[in-house]
Amino acid sequence: MNINAAMNDLSHVVAADRAHVWHHLTQHKPYETIDPRVIVEGKGLRVWDATGKEFIDAVSGGVWTVNVGYGRTEIADAVRDQLVKLNFFGGSLGTIPGALFAEKLLEKMPGMSRVYYSNSGSEANEKVFKMVRQISARRHGGKKSKILYRERDYHGTTITALSAGGQPERNALYGPYTPGFVEVPHCLEYRAQWDLSGEAYGQRAADAIEEVILREGPDTVGAICLEPVTAGGGVIVPPPGYWERVQEICRKYEVLLHIDEVVCGLGRTGTWFGYQNYGVEPDFVTMAKGVASGYAAISCTVTTEKVFELFKDDAADPLSYFRDISTFGGCTAGPAAALENMRIIEDEGLLDNCLARGAQLMENLEALKEKHAVVGDVRGKGLFCGAELVADRATKTPVEEKQAQAVVADCSKNGVIIGATNRSIPGMNTTLCLSPALIATADDIDAITDAIDGALGRVFG
Repeated sequence: MNINAAMNDLSHVVAADRAHVWHHLTQHKPYETIDPRVIVEGKGLRVWDATGKEFIDAVSGGVWTVNVGYGRTEIADAVRDQLVKLNFFGGSLGTIPGALFAEKLLEKMPGMSRVYYSNSGSEANEKVFKMVRQISARRHGGKKSKILYRERDYHGTTITALSAGGQPERNALYGPYTPGFVEVPHCLEYRAQWDLSGEAYGQRAADAIEEVILREGPDTVGAICLEPVTAGGGVIVPPPGYWERVQEICRKYEVLLHIDEVVCGLGRTGTWFGYQNYGVEPDFVTMAKGVASGYAAISCTVTTEKVFELFKDDAADPLSYFRDISTFGGCTAGPAAALENMRIIEDEGLLDNCLARGAQLMENLEALKEKHAVVGDVRGKGLFCGAELVADRATKTPVEEKQAQAVVADCSKNGVIIGATNRSIPGMNTTLCLSPALIATADDIDAITDAIDGALGRVFG
C-alpha cells in the first residue's frame, strides 16, 4: 500500500503502527489495548490525527522543531527540485545548497565562520566534543580534554552526548559513559542553591563554574557546553549577569565556549539564536530542529575561523585535519530546505511575531499564575515558555508528575497539544512546556492558554 492509498484506509495505518513501530520516549504496554495516535496531516499551527480530530500544536511537532508551521509548499518544492537535480554527495565535496546555506547562515552569526553539516543535534554536538579532544591532543599534550556541562541541560541521545547530559532520568541505565565530562550547577533561580536573587544569583551560579574549573585544574578543562535557555530540563532562562560572567570565566581560563542551539536556534527566542540575547561570543554553536523546520534532516556545527585554522595548519601531518564524516551531512535536502526556511522567517517577519506573541504568552501565563495556586513559576523567552506546577508555593514542593501529565492529557482531549518535562529530573518533571510555531496568532495563543486554564481547573479543582 502506498501513502496516497493509505489515506483512504487509516485503520490499516493505525494497525501497522501498533504492530511494527517502536515510538520514541514511549511506554508501549498501553498500546496492547488502545490505539496509538497517528498524525496524518498538518497545516499552519494545526494537525489532524487518524480519527480526524484537529489539534492546535503548541509544541512545534512535539520536540520544538516546526518553527514555520506545517504545509509549507515552498519548502517542499525547494527540496523536491533539489533532490531531482542532485540528492546527495558525500560531504568531502561541496554542493550548491550546502555552500549557499552556509553563506546565508553565517550572515546571521557575526564572529562565526565555518559550517560543518551532519543530520541530528546529537551528532552536531558530538562533532564539537571530537574537535575539543583533537585540539587538546595537538595543542595541550592531551591534557586540556575535559568538557563541562550543566545540571539540567541536555545535549543529545548518543552515549557521549548523554555523558554531557545533566538529566539523570535520561541517562539512567545507559552507562558506563565516556570519561572526561564534568557537571556544573544549574542556574534556575526559582530553585536557587544560594540565598540570592536576580543578578547576584546569576553571577553566583556562573562563579560555581569557575569553582569547578579550579577544582578540576584549569589546564585540564578544554570546553564548556551550555544551552542558552535550558529546554527539557525545565525551560530555564538564565538570570541577569549569568552569561556575561560565563564569558569572562571562559576567557580567563582559555575554556572554549560551546553553545547548544538545537532548540533555541532559528528564531525560537525572538532572535536568530538564543545566545544573541546575551551578547556572548561563542567558539562553537550547534543547531538542528528548527534549521529546516523538520522538512528535512539537517544539523550544523558552526565554528569561528580561529577554531577552523587549528585543523589545517600542518598539511604534512596526516592526523592534523578533522578526520570525521557524517554520511547524511551530504544530503542536499537539508540545506535546500533550510535556505527556504530562513527566507520565510525573514520575509514574514517571524522574529518580530515571535517577540510579540511570546510577550502575549507570558502575560497569559502570568494570569494563570494569579488564578491557579498550583502554578508556582512561569518563565520563557520568545515563543519558548514554561509553567512549573507545585503543590505548595511556600515550599515549592512539586505536584505529582502524573498530575502534570493529566494536564497535558486534558489539553489534548480538548484539542491542544502541549508538552511537559519528561523523564528528566527525578520528581521534578512538572513543568508544562510551550513552543508554538513562530507563525502563531494572538487567537492561537489565547486558545492555548485557555486550554491550560481549563485543564488546571479540572485536574486540580
